Amino acid sequence: MRTVGVEEELLLVDPETGEPQALSAAVLARVAQDDADQDVFEKELHNQMLEFATHPQSGMEELRSEIVRCRKEAARHAGEIGCTVAALATSPLPVSPSVGMGRRYRWMEEQYGIATREQLVMGCHVHVSVESDEEGVAVIDRIQPWLTVLAALSANSPFWQGKDTRYSSYRSRVWQRWPSAGPTERFRSAERYHRRVADMVATGVILDEGMIYFDARLSRNYPTVEIRVSDVCLHAGTPVLIAALARGLVETAAREWRAGREAEGHSVSLLRLAAWRAARSGLTEELLHPVTMHRMPAETVVRALLDHVGDALTETGDYDRAHEMCAELLRTGSGAGVQRALLERTGSLRDVVTECARITQA
Repeated sequence: MRTVGVEEELLLVDPETGEPQALSAAVLARVAQDDADQDVFEKELHNQMLEFATHPQSGMEELRSEIVRCRKEAARHAGEIGCTVAALATSPLPVSPSVGMGRRYRWMEEQYGIATREQLVMGCHVHVSVESDEEGVAVIDRIQPWLTVLAALSANSPFWQGKDTRYSSYRSRVWQRWPSAGPTERFRSAERYHRRVADMVATGVILDEGMIYFDARLSRNYPTVEIRVSDVCLHAGTPVLIAALARGLVETAAREWRAGREAEGHSVSLLRLAAWRAARSGLTEELLHPVTMHRMPAETVVRALLDHVGDALTETGDYDRAHEMCAELLRTGSGAGVQRALLERTGSLRDVVTECARITQA
């Protein structure tokens, strides 16, 4: 069974006002005093962010338990210096992001200017194990049309600088400002993939391979395909669903490759339109169907994804739970819907943030 790991980026906020707090260095100093968490938490681009990574897991229950534990530990460490964490993909409240120290981040700020300073966005990255780079690239070539469905399921960033953006995932629109971000054409071999990455680094527009921000890429540190389209999710169960579906996509694509089926896909132009539609609509309206690229109700498109990976989900024991969780999200809405409902009920973005911080740690 393929293993799965999750990376989540959390927003550091004041527990009373909900305002973002540039305290990641202080939080990580606390983490450094705890031997158990030193390999879990990391700094990120902005001082208002804190990242954690789970260990590779085979079972979704184990993965969920680790995500819950990491969120609670993040909140504990943050609480020791007077802030807390919220699983929000953008800050609902106005913020002036503070870029972290270090040569890499300073290079990015100098190179990309305001695009770097405004990149206070929190994502969820899923790593799924693969047997080789050849298998990994074959998977990347085949899964891209389906990734927009994961983006819609995870959408959790409707607000930006104190205003409703009318998007479900505005994070993904901000993320597209990086020059290497987004969907890719089919590579067809690992050699071509690595040649393309080397050519991109050689331009000097990006600093190194770590700045290859494809929607799905080969990890440079682990034998995995890394899927990077999702917002950080409000409820701890949602990244588990995203991880189960991501593993199903990887396994299904690998089987197609081993069976000799050609990778069928769409142009980057169409993939970008599908990504925009998912960011705009989330689960509330229509999405572009990954096979036909025709507009269809979100429920129809989510069911198509479940059908596509059904055999893989059954074999890992995730079929029933994935169907139940997708049905619940379609009924209640993703994190974006929860945030908007909270604002409608309370009339206060501060209350939205503080309630989301509570949900994050539940």
